[in-house]
Amino acid sequence: MTGRFSATLRLGNLNDYIAPSQSCIVSLKGGLKATPKSKTQDVLVQIQEKVPPRSDPSILEPVKVTLHDCLACSGCLTSAETVMLEQQSVNEFLSHIRSGENAVVVSVSPQSRASLATYYGLTPLQVFKKLTGFLKSLGVKAVFDTSCSRDLSLIEACEEFVQCYKGQFSGENDQLKSSLPMLASACPGWICYAEKTLGPCILPYISTVKSPQQAMGAIIKHHVSKKMGLVPEKIYHVTIMPCYDKKLEAVRDDFIFSVERQGETGQEAAGPRVSEVDCVLTSGEMLDLFKMKNIDFKSLEEAPLDRLLTNVDDKGHLYGVRGGSGGYAETIFCYAAKQLYGKDIKGPLDFKILRNSDFREIYLEVNGEKVLKVALCYGFRNLQNIVRKIKAGKSDYHFVEVMACPAGCLNGGGQIKPNQGQSVKDLIQSLESSYLEEVLVADPFENPLVKGLYDEWLGKPGSEKAVKFIHTEYHHRERSIGSELSNW
Repeated sequence: MTGRFSATLRLGNLNDYIAPSQSCIVSLKGGLKATPKSKTQDVLVQIQEKVPPRSDPSILEPVKVTLHDCLACSGCLTSAETVMLEQQSVNEFLSHIRSGENAVVVSVSPQSRASLATYYGLTPLQVFKKLTGFLKSLGVKAVFDTSCSRDLSLIEACEEFVQCYKGQFSGENDQLKSSLPMLASACPGWICYAEKTLGPCILPYISTVKSPQQAMGAIIKHHVSKKMGLVPEKIYHVTIMPCYDKKLEAVRDDFIFSVERQGETGQEAAGPRVSEVDCVLTSGEMLDLFKMKNIDFKSLEEAPLDRLLTNVDDKGHLYGVRGGSGGYAETIFCYAAKQLYGKDIKGPLDFKILRNSDFREIYLEVNGEKVLKVALCYGFRNLQNIVRKIKAGKSDYHFVEVMACPAGCLNGGGQIKPNQGQSVKDLIQSLESSYLEEVLVADPFENPLVKGLYDEWLGKPGSEKAVKFIHTEYHHRERSIGSELSNW
């Protein structure tokens, strides 16, 4: 099983879905020598450029590639990637439960619930209740819902966008500053690609808001741990996600923090280093776990949901936003239209399809002028056009919901694969139907759980605390072997 980036990146030709058997896409410049090991990754893989023999034999010397170079395209499986996958695996998850050293907390994404629901012919609510019961029977302490943390991320993204649109930034919240068009930041495959190949010309456009996975990690490790009577380092936080790239996201240095402890002198001292998310399991890996345990999932009893961080109302209905990839474009469009122009717009929005169903747009017109324009852009065949326009200063979008996978997160590389004879298109349609089944569409700003997080912990959207815990930074990452992709 490889770490799967959602799309292929080939020199001069972007083509979604590379097969794992194809060669690594990292471009090797003739005559380059391998550089020393990456400081953060000491496990390397050697690859050889597949070119005809040349006069200079040194060109064909093996070149060392680490995760620092990796674009997670599945063109190869590095040794470093293997180690990372072993550290975030079903066996590691079970090992931590058996050890009893830490409290194991699981956060489940709505896309993974939809994948399991479609596979078993159940509703997402049934899946969530059965999954909760199963995980707790193994020894998991709590099972939460990343729809909750997604609402928090959406609120922060709305506030960030409106501030950016108005051009009003205070020195205190300068981290919120970004350029237009603002590009969504929830997809780790897209972030990985932007940092390693696009660099300074694109990074300022990316929203600083953490993904729902990492927002949930921050909530649990920095705030809810206290409610649970636990210190952060005694919580082993596992997420169930539709995407292998979420494993890469979880190990970013930006999402590992030092726990502050009060020393004997009364001064704060740095304690142990703790990850917001310790382990990521995909929807497919959960299916493997059921088979490993010989579990008939459909026959499992349903257990009550943990309401502390789960979007479930008093009647037992799940609630959340529309959109299988998080609903960023729709939520931000409606919020900005109201805040900036006093237009009360209710979804679902009628996005206009452009080149294909993975590239859609909608705009708000005031006095004959298009004052607010947002787009959905899924898959790298579409993304390359957005990037070209931004580089040329010709993009007229204000916000773009960017996702690496064609059809978005519901079609993530970690989702359960189509059954024999079932097309990918049919599976995606089933997932989209299942995703909103029994789920009430609700405004994230009205979420009582998120309101509680602001009241008890963050203060208000865009506050100093919100920036500290729910926002992040991006970094231009130099490739250790000096490889380059062709200019777009």
